[in-house]
Amino acid sequence: MSDFVLFLAGMATMGFLLSGLFFLRFWWRTKDRLFLAFGSAFMLFALNHCIPVLAGIPAEERSWVYLFRLAGFSLLILAIVAKRIDARRSTKQRQPE
Repeated sequence: MSDFVLFLAGMATMGFLLSGLFFLRFWWRTKDRLFLAFGSAFMLFALNHCIPVLAGIPAEERSWVYLFRLAGFSLLILAIVAKRIDARRSTKQRQPE
């Protein structure tokens, strides 16, 4: 890989790590599971960018590294759906009958 590609992969990894830490900080304050899921997903995205460079894998879409990205997006989808279900339940409980 060229030096420029390695530089961009490092920048992307750093961006994902910072985003993950940002969300984990909000989770620490609020204890909201959605922030924990977002923080964890961004950490998985950072692994997805970091491992191919460190291991020298030329095409990440043809390797097992893609599973980190799949797990991250699955985690985000499940967390958003769970948040919506919790919001609907709490709204129904507050409504007078």
